[in-house]
Amino acid sequence: MMKAVWGSVFTAAAILVCASPVSAQPATHGATVNVSAEVKAKAKLTLSGLTATFSDADPDTFTTVSAAAITVDVKARTTASGNVTLTVLANHDLINADAVTIPINQLTWDATGALAAGTMSTTTAQSLGTWTGGGTQTGTQTYKLVNSWDYKTGTYTAAITYTLTAP
Repeated sequence: MMKAVWGSVFTAAAILVCASPVSAQPATHGATVNVSAEVKAKAKLTLSGLTATFSDADPDTFTTVSAAAITVDVKARTTASGNVTLTVLANHDLINADAVTIPINQLTWDATGALAAGTMSTTTAQSLGTWTGGGTQTGTQTYKLVNSWDYKTGTYTAAITYTLTAP
């Protein structure tokens, strides 16, 4: 029986000596993920108010009357060299219920921030701002109306169209 035990020990030892070492090797496989994002041109215009109201005032004391400031926010996404423009254009002169008019060029505006001051027109869109490349631009626009003794009484109105263009 002693021979059988020693025979088993020698057999086990021989197996351990002759066996090649086994090491765990991770399996490696390559893969590529292609990522694509489509970014298109976009433009967004936000105005803080849609009404400009002028209070009546004595023309000797106030040569112009001002409406409350309008905050103008422009957001545009375009190419690095793309021109972003914001213009304003009146649909007609200021007009009252009796069809009496005040010429629209009597309406001007002051501007702050990224906006430019100007004078209103009914024939040519007036620049309120021009920028290169995308981004966000903000400013205020305060409309001013020349105040004159020559104006006839009434409530005068006109519509002003803002146009934001980004290629």
